[in-house]
Amino acid sequence: MALLAQEIIRAKRDGGRLTDEQIRFFITGVADGSLPDYQAAAMLMAIFLRGLDDDELAVWADAMTNSGDVLDLSHIDRPKIDKHSTGGVGDKISLPLAPAVAACGVAVPMISGRGLGHTGGTLDKLESIPGFNVNLSTTRFAELVDELGVCLIGQTERLAPADRTLYALRDVTSTVESVPLIASSIMSKKLAEGIDGLVLDCKVGSGAFMKTVERARELAQAIRTIGLAAGKAVTAVLTEMDSPIGYAIGNANEVAESIEVLRGKGPTDTRELTVVLGAEMLLCAGAVATADEGATRIGAALDDGSALEVFRKVVEAQGGDTSVLDDPSRLPGARHREAVAAPRAGVVGAIESDQVGIAALVLGAGRRRKEDPIDPGVGIEIAARVGDRVEAGDPIAYLLHNETGVADARSRVEAAYQIGDNPVEPRTTRVIEIIR
Repeated sequence: MALLAQEIIRAKRDGGRLTDEQIRFFITGVADGSLPDYQAAAMLMAIFLRGLDDDELAVWADAMTNSGDVLDLSHIDRPKIDKHSTGGVGDKISLPLAPAVAACGVAVPMISGRGLGHTGGTLDKLESIPGFNVNLSTTRFAELVDELGVCLIGQTERLAPADRTLYALRDVTSTVESVPLIASSIMSKKLAEGIDGLVLDCKVGSGAFMKTVERARELAQAIRTIGLAAGKAVTAVLTEMDSPIGYAIGNANEVAESIEVLRGKGPTDTRELTVVLGAEMLLCAGAVATADEGATRIGAALDDGSALEVFRKVVEAQGGDTSVLDDPSRLPGARHREAVAAPRAGVVGAIESDQVGIAALVLGAGRRRKEDPIDPGVGIEIAARVGDRVEAGDPIAYLLHNETGVADARSRVEAAYQIGDNPVEPRTTRVIEIIR
């Protein structure tokens, strides 16, 4: 009997379990355009309401992965491990992390996305380095991963094309929050890279997509279900996102902060996340016996300059201006730097990360629509962090701007800071939980 899309949709709508054949038929139709958007949208809503069990989820993700090209990196003789972050404010961790892991002998084939939200994604940050090219062919990508141990490019048209269609439809059908759909979207692209394993940085808190630890664990488990079914090593690290990471929020300024981390310096939390996630990547690869050993090796790569040297080679190979690594002031900058003043004396009790992120967006550091341009030089610079005591009029942040969105951004930053009278003990670590 011929498969009919409407019967498959009805089966899931009514709480039934889809067969492997039904799932692969549906995903193939999405990828080649033979199924109309309205049927794909109906299926997304059915999954949003009814979910997918573990077997369905593994097949759904595998079908999405194989809807286009899957890279073959088997000729590269070292383990190939990637990292994915669910996104946060000031999250520039991929930039120091990938070269640090590569410096420790593990290959990092990183295919990243552009930002749609607070600030630019990894690609946008890299493109703030003059000349840096993220649009390499998959052939050149594989060559550089083999030669340098790392390469960072954007998703090509032929990698997980079914995801591109479903991703756009999820946004306009209010099905974005579905854990099975989030997990399969992430993993279809990552598995198409030809990796051996993945470390998930799942952000939790006010500035994260997952607001609670329980929801983050649910996503982590879904990611692990897909990865393990595909024979991949998967670790999830749940990290706190109740305040911005580091001091820089934007694009070029986040690159500058990443360079500081690669010099063995930088903000404590930015370095901590780089070391912890890097250690887990080495552990996934079997390159170390324990996470502590991995942390020691990543820390050494940051401190002895070997991670920075790998990044220099990547920037050069991808057409970027390597002089910015020695002089970050050569990165794009904003014409104006204006302080946002504390409205009263007291202790910073909280910083609403999402509002700070949106403030950076309205200045031009992020996108409202996918076709919007990004201004690489604008952003926010944090001056006071949670637990800091301030006097009335002290700078709590700086707006780096080019005369766009300034009043709105200022209001958002002022509203984001909660200043009270009682002492506040800031968190000593961003790491909440590690699920191996």
